[in-house]
Amino acid sequence: MNQERLMQVLLAPQISEKATFVADKNEQVVFRVASDATKPEVKAAVELLFKVTVESVQVANVKGKQKRFGRYMGSRKGWKKAYVRLKAGQEINFVEGGAA
Repeated sequence: MNQERLMQVLLAPQISEKATFVADKNEQVVFRVASDATKPEVKAAVELLFKVTVESVQVANVKGKQKRFGRYMGSRKGWKKAYVRLKAGQEINFVEGGAA
């Protein structure tokens, strides 16, 4: 896997109440990833960017919501998220430097 591709796999951390609960309970971190990303790519990208050891990766396709635009129905795009389990004792800190 080339490094350019790995830089484009992770799109953003998914921060929600459920993601926070999963992070505390299972030592997992949730990311929004490219829709064509594979588990090995996600694992390699997290290890490359955050310098941590990944134990396992689970992926889920999230279906886009149905929305109304006036009298027309439309839908948002679907996306993929990855649950990344880190080795015991490791963590990823997204708030480095943190504004006061």
